[in-house]
Amino acid sequence: MLYLADDRKGTPGLTKILKDYKVALVQDWLTGMRGGEKVLETLCEMFPEAPIFTLLHNPGSVSAAIERHPIYKSFIDRLPLKSQRYRSYLPLFPTAVELFDFSDFDLIISTSHCVAKGIKTPPHSLHISYLHTPMRYVWDMYDEYFGPEKTGYFARKIIPFFANYLRMWDVTSSNRVDYFVANSRYVARRIQKYYRREATVIHPPVDTESFSPGAKQESFYLIVSALAPYKKIDLAIRVFNRRKTPLVIIGIGPEQKKLRRLADSHIRFLDWADEAVLRNHYAACRALIFPGVEDFGIVPLEAQSCGKPVVAFGKGGALETIVGYNGKNEGKCSGIFFPEQTETALNDALDLCENLRWDAKFIQQHAQKFSKQNFIQRMNRFISEKTELFEKGERSAP
Repeated sequence: MLYLADDRKGTPGLTKILKDYKVALVQDWLTGMRGGEKVLETLCEMFPEAPIFTLLHNPGSVSAAIERHPIYKSFIDRLPLKSQRYRSYLPLFPTAVELFDFSDFDLIISTSHCVAKGIKTPPHSLHISYLHTPMRYVWDMYDEYFGPEKTGYFARKIIPFFANYLRMWDVTSSNRVDYFVANSRYVARRIQKYYRREATVIHPPVDTESFSPGAKQESFYLIVSALAPYKKIDLAIRVFNRRKTPLVIIGIGPEQKKLRRLADSHIRFLDWADEAVLRNHYAACRALIFPGVEDFGIVPLEAQSCGKPVVAFGKGGALETIVGYNGKNEGKCSGIFFPEQTETALNDALDLCENLRWDAKFIQQHAQKFSKQNFIQRMNRFISEKTELFEKGERSAP
């Protein structure tokens, strides 16, 4: 028997029905602590006895709160070079998740940005999928990953066939989900477009209590990001090369070597850092730079929890988490949006950022709306409501 974590602020708790449910959690993979893993970490706190099913797990790569749960891995975990090259096995992922056996579970909660939402569940179980994004590799960011400049001749010939299969599987498997939760309105619209399904928006948890304004501000700007193509870190580097302004980039990824070669000496790179190092950099920077399109984006809210403004591209989840400057709300905004992913647009936004007056207290208070406790309260209500409907024989219709 599993119990959801106690509700400390009076939110309606779980139904008696759910307290008798055996619960499983599903995650695409466990290879590092990014936004999706932070959602999983909170779900692990909410369901302290739930096992985790995942494609692969690199031990020690995620938090102790996740590592202490039983972790069941697919055959992908036994393949060569799985630790670093697991994305090369993408065509095998659907089969891998479909082989998991959930016959002993009543409630399955998947957190998915790739294939976790496509698990096969028995008729007696309820499947709620917390979706970070439809599979971006084969939908709206296909060219970012597999465009002509990203792949060789042979890959360009064969990848479209696999991508077509994955798109068909992605749509078909969406019908297996009883209820979708989207991490932003931006993602909910894409769920509707690609799957023709409705989704309830519950923003991810941000550990706002761990981040707070610091007394010291230095001259550098900050990027905290995986170094992947769609993150547009190269755009920021080109702008800061020209401005000669210090920039610190925290993160690793497939673009790391390329970006280091592009950057001048006043741009410094750090690998993924622990929370204390991140907190110190958030608190000391002038502003966070967020040049890509994200489905939600926890990093901008961590920076805002430290009272720091965000200079962000004006698209995607950032529009839901940042109060943008509109020409009249100086001191009552938490960032600046630039309208195009061009050097000129970002450079103009940085000029504006340096001339505006920022209110760290206002920025920090805005970030509190996205706290972990708010996430737990909303997930409590959602899961409780849907399990009651499920017990009555009602399911979300595809």
